[in-house]
Amino acid sequence: MSRIGKKPVVIPAGVAIEVDADNTVSVKGPGGELREKISALIKLELKDGALLVTCAGDGKTARSAHGLSRSLIANMVTGVTDGFVKKLQINGVGYRAEKKGDALVLSLGYSHPVELKDPAGISTETPSPTEILVKGISKSVVGNYAAVVRSFRPPEPYKGKGIRYENEVIRRKEGKTGKK
Repeated sequence: MSRIGKKPVVIPAGVAIEVDADNTVSVKGPGGELREKISALIKLELKDGALLVTCAGDGKTARSAHGLSRSLIANMVTGVTDGFVKKLQINGVGYRAEKKGDALVLSLGYSHPVELKDPAGISTETPSPTEILVKGISKSVVGNYAAVVRSFRPPEPYKGKGIRYENEVIRRKEGKTGKK
């Protein structure tokens, strides 16, 4: 049995959870609404202001989906209450980001600026020209969009130039030595 799956998902005030007959969980809160289809091998029940996630079967796939299902539901509850934020930092001479309307404009050393429209449910901010904040209620969508932004200029190991996550550590390499 999963250690994570055993923990009940506490439902805070202002959040409503509904479970359909086909194991589709919908979570409504102040931030918005999220829906996720959970495996049929998982049994969900609402009890005393919490959602209990249990295995319906004893097979390997049921056990592996147990903790995952609980984490997905807990992330949905966190998303509609607080939301998720990914912070990206830009390193490099002349590399910068700015917000123009609903588009994020990146100057990354290419011959043209890179323009990215914010997808539905995602907002981006640039508190400074070298910082990007990606915000939203769905953890997976926020993470995927942050990865898309980072993919335009991932950090390189020699000078550390590029777009990196806030807590990402770049392993630096030594440059060429002048052997004769």
